Parts: sequence; structure tokens; C-alpha cells
Amino acid sequence: MKKKIIYCVLSAGLLVVIAFSLGLGAMDIPMRSVLLVLAKKAGIFSNAIVDEQYEAVLTIVRIPRMLLGILVGAALGVSGAAIQAIFRNPLAEPGFVGISAGASLVSALIIALEVGLLAGLSEWLGQYLLVFGAFAGAGIAAMLVYRLSKTDGKPNVATMLLAGIAINALAGAITGLITYTSNEQQLRTITFWMLGSLAGAGWTTVACVAPFIIFSLIALPVQGKMLNAFALGESQAEQLGIRTSHIKRRIVLLSTLAVGSAVSVTGIIGFVGLLVPHTIRLLGGVDNRYVLPASALMGALVLTLADMIARVITAPMELPIGVVTALLGTPVFLYILIRDKKKLLH
Repeated sequence: MKKKIIYCVLSAGLLVVIAFSLGLGAMDIPMRSVLLVLAKKAGIFSNAIVDEQYEAVLTIVRIPRMLLGILVGAALGVSGAAIQAIFRNPLAEPGFVGISAGASLVSALIIALEVGLLAGLSEWLGQYLLVFGAFAGAGIAAMLVYRLSKTDGKPNVATMLLAGIAINALAGAITGLITYTSNEQQLRTITFWMLGSLAGAGWTTVACVAPFIIFSLIALPVQGKMLNAFALGESQAEQLGIRTSHIKRRIVLLSTLAVGSAVSVTGIIGFVGLLVPHTIRLLGGVDNRYVLPASALMGALVLTLADMIARVITAPMELPIGVVTALLGTPVFLYILIRDKKKLLH
């Protein structure tokens, strides 16, 4: 019953934030116009008369941006919950296994080379070049971490975390070198992208990443029952007949698919994958059959809210969304650390 209430509260909260997010920004749009445009697009009131400027802003800018925020937030939330479950570590997140760092490295490389070696390829593939490049970078980094973590043919969780730290450091160093040698325009693009933003959202962007993210959003929660067995320990899980190596590989692959796609269009957005699963467990328990879908829902809510704040607080300018999620997430993270420290002391 408690979990059903949490689902209902999160769903209602997401709908409210979506409504305000569509209405607020550099141009405020009355809620009635927002609802009429949504109804018109859904075919409910196809003859509704709405201000053309409002309709254009909503259709071309805010609705695709809102959809991208929901997809990316859900991807980060569910991937964070899944990675924490297989590592049995509440501080783990997709970035720990090099997914975000690998995606950001290749994306920075593409931005730096786009006007030179990759100009022809960029003209041909358009936005897909960055998407495929980021996904490839995330996949290569995750594969390296996975390979390095194997002992006697089986991945070791502790080694995987250490390998993730090493790959993150290497990718960060190369990205820093690319940034150092970039010109002013490239530097501005890379810096803004490294802080995360939904400013590049459009229907093409949504169409680029939606299939990959939606597939992961469906496939990851299905693993919830098997991930519950990981809480007992890998040996115990294997005694229950669960092939832990296969599950780990599947989780890392699906998380790479979701987070790599998200990073390719929004840049690095921190704290969502770390804190959302934490909060969901505090609210409703540790059953992964509930934690994974609820984390996806709350991730969508948090990122949509953060994007609205990023657009409104300094309008008509816009804050990088990664700054907002860090400002919102850090106090919560510190609270959790202090609370857990007190528990250990008592």
C-alpha cells in the first residue's frame, strides 16, 4: 500500500512539474493555453484556438525539451539504482564504471574535431554523430572496466570499482587535454556540455535517444527480482541458481545504453543517479522490483524540476542543469552521510 502511495505521489508530482515547466520560462505562458495546446496536439480539441506564438514556443521548444528531460532523468535514475544493486554499494552510480567519463571523452573529441577531420561526417550524420560517438565511448569504457575486473573469468565487484576509478581518471585527463587545446568557441561548447544542459533539445534529439532509453527503461526493472538476490551476496545468489556474471554484464550493458545515450545529448548531469535511488529506498524499502521503476519515475521528476529552475531563476539566461542538480543534491547527500555516521556511532 505504501509503495502504491509513493507511485501516486511521484506521478502526481511529475504532472504538476510538467505543467509549470511548460508554462514558465523566458516567455510565461498561461496555464490555460498550455492545456489547450496539449489537448490540441493530443487530438482532443483539434479546433481549439490558441495564440500562435504560445503554440510555436510550446511545440518547437518546450514540449520536446520536457520529453527529453523525462527520458534522461528516468535513464539516470533507473541506471543508478541498478548499478548500486549489483555493486551492493549505495555510493555507486553509472559514472563509477566509466560510463559517463567515456561518453564525455568521445563527445569532447567530436566537438574539437568537428570543424576539421569530422566535418564531412558531421554534415552527413548530423546530431547522430555525437549520439553514436558518446554511446561508443561509454561502451568502450564500460567494457574496459568489465574486462579489467575479471578474476578467474568472473568479474569482481571491488576490482570493478577500482578499474572504474582508473578509467575515469584517464578519460578525465584526456578530456582536460582536449579542452586545453580547444579554441574559444569549442571551449565554450565543451564547458557548457560538461556541466549538462537540455538547451539542445528538439524533436530530432528526442527521436535520436528515445529508442535506446525506452528499451533500457523496460529491460532494467525486469531484472529487479534477480537483483534482490545480490543483496544476499554473490555466492548465495549463485546457490539460488542465478548466473551472476550474466546479470552483471546485462546490467552494465543496459546502463551503458541508457546513460551513454543521455550523456550524448545533455552532457554530464551528476547526482541524479546517486541520490534518487537513495531517496526511493528511504521512502519505501529496498525491494528492487519497486526501487528500479520508482527511481525512473523520481529521476524524471527531479530532472524536469531542475530544468525548470535552471530556466527560470536567471531568465532570460539559463543555468547549466548540472549546476542545479549539484546544488539540490549536495545538501541531501551530506544529510545522508551525517545520518549514517550517527547510526554507526550508536
